[in-house]
Amino acid sequence: MMDLQALIQTIALYAIPMLFAITLHEAAHGYAAKYFGDYTAYQAGRISLNPLDHIDWFGTVLVPIGLLILTAGQFVFGWAKPVPINFGNLRDPKRDMFWVAAAGPGANMLMALAWAALLKLTLLFPETGFSYPAQEMAGGGVLINLGLMVLNLIPVPPLDGGRIAVSLLPNQLAYRFAMIEPYGLIIVIVLLATRALGAVIWPVVAACRSLIYALFGLS
Repeated sequence: MMDLQALIQTIALYAIPMLFAITLHEAAHGYAAKYFGDYTAYQAGRISLNPLDHIDWFGTVLVPIGLLILTAGQFVFGWAKPVPINFGNLRDPKRDMFWVAAAGPGANMLMALAWAALLKLTLLFPETGFSYPAQEMAGGGVLINLGLMVLNLIPVPPLDGGRIAVSLLPNQLAYRFAMIEPYGLIIVIVLLATRALGAVIWPVVAACRSLIYALFGLS
């Protein structure tokens, strides 16, 4: 458990990266769907860069804060309101599903790179009272976005990785694999509860962070 002051500091530093990581992930799905012919999210007003349009008060606020408290700031996870997508409206549903699903994790990778660039800038400029908080926020932004990216790429429907797998598999196998979707979130929760999920995710996240830090000359 964290003391109150440490909790407030952690939330203050991680709130912005977490908010944008979750909400822009969903917005990216909406933009990709519109590009490939599905206007469902657009008509619902969900193609927006405004985080307030995507916040789920339970998944975007309460769950991340609760996990920060319970794990003493070592683990954070959350979700936004899913962007409505009708894959049947896509010009080529099976093919285009790949790009719509990949858009979310792709947005997280771009944000991870952006936070790494900010971290590099804070190290290049003369040190001020804002340097350390900015560095902590930027480092947290890298980790949060990579964590969400890797988690969502797990090949279990309805996660993005599951939809990517459905898009790539031959039709008969894709149909059978898609039937897992009603149980997908239960599978993820079980893996999370048994810590098996973390054992898979965090080595990949650490490797991705090392590559990004090397790219920007960060230690």
